[in-house]
Amino acid sequence: MAGIKEVSDLREKSIINIGEEPCRIVKISSSMPGKHGHKKYSIEAVGVFDGRKRNISKPSDAKIEIPDVEMGNAQVISLLEESAQLMSMSTYETFEVKITEELRNELKEGDEVEYIQVAGRRKIEGKG
Repeated sequence: MAGIKEVSDLREKSIINIGEEPCRIVKISSSMPGKHGHKKYSIEAVGVFDGRKRNISKPSDAKIEIPDVEMGNAQVISLLEESAQLMSMSTYETFEVKITEELRNELKEGDEVEYIQVAGRRKIEGKG
């Protein structure tokens, strides 16, 4: 469920929005508060869909947006040049997902994969 969390409540591997891009937190570090302030958190994250590294720094009580995240399993129905047609194992819905370079030679029709859906976009996370 999408929502808002305080920076101090975030954990590594959580998914947050930085700008408009959903990002998975890779590392969180904090610094001691000054005499008039709050602890500051440095967050290193990687874009779920674009793979770009992003760094932000926020006070511990700052609010940050948490997107809706769904994880699921699907079966590969067919492989196209740059994408795969998948069928959800729970809803039987079919959809097309772009294949990453590292998965291109690994996937075969009939394989089961894990996928992530964030903000209406889907990505294959790995073979199931």
